[in-house]
Amino acid sequence: MADGLVFALLGSSLSIMLAGIGSALGVSIAGQVGAGVLTEDPNKFGQVLLLQALPGTQGIYGLLAGFWVLMKLGLLGGTPVEISVVQGLQIMLACLPIAIVGLVSGIYQGKTSAASIGMIARRPEETGRAIILPAMVETYAVLALLATILLLNSIQV
Repeated sequence: MADGLVFALLGSSLSIMLAGIGSALGVSIAGQVGAGVLTEDPNKFGQVLLLQALPGTQGIYGLLAGFWVLMKLGLLGGTPVEISVVQGLQIMLACLPIAIVGLVSGIYQGKTSAASIGMIARRPEETGRAIILPAMVETYAVLALLATILLLNSIQV
């Protein structure tokens, strides 16, 4: 029965780690461009910060999925449940949507945010449009989180 727990915890860990890596890379990409813009115009700090922060949400989604698994297993203040290897594998596989999409979308949202930061450097009046572009990438991270949650809720433990 402990082997099932190993797989489930691996899924939880993957969702937290991979989505977190995607966010860290995305925030870094946007931050590098943002630092250049702020060198020229420090008054754009609020706009740059907002765009830099957007890729950070994937890490939050991965953390949410990871905690969802821990709650499902009763490891966060509940009574731990025993699960089979098959159930553990199901939980691990259910975590993959947010783990993989969080990794990839975090990076690409960072690139899109960086481009949007470049846009507001030249045309600060276009901040609204600049935010929409990376927010479109966010849509897929939200869908992946939803898929993970629905899959986790469909697994009987």
